Amino acid sequence: MSTAYPQTEKDFQRTVVELAKLRGWLVYRTWLPIHSPAGFPDLFLARRGAAVALELKSERGKASDKQLEWIAALDAVPGITARLVQPSDWESIQEVLR
Repeated sequence: MSTAYPQTEKDFQRTVVELAKLRGWLVYRTWLPIHSPAGFPDLFLARRGAAVALELKSERGKASDKQLEWIAALDAVPGITARLVQPSDWESIQEVLR
């Protein structure tokens, strides 16, 4: 784990959600994904005709094939930005959620 970004995925998600809400994004996250399709991103955000789907991982976390499949499919949809992000991607997260 990078010593510069020791956040857990849970703490990272909390930080991203706080930023999104401060910037006026509506935030959706599945609390109990046991009945949801495998791999759907952790966060789905919407604001003013745009949408962002984020799969969050700690610095050591790895995305599953299904998670990568969802990110690719959603990113191909006009108006949706979909990304796999880690705490070290903070600057680009801020840019996407500007």
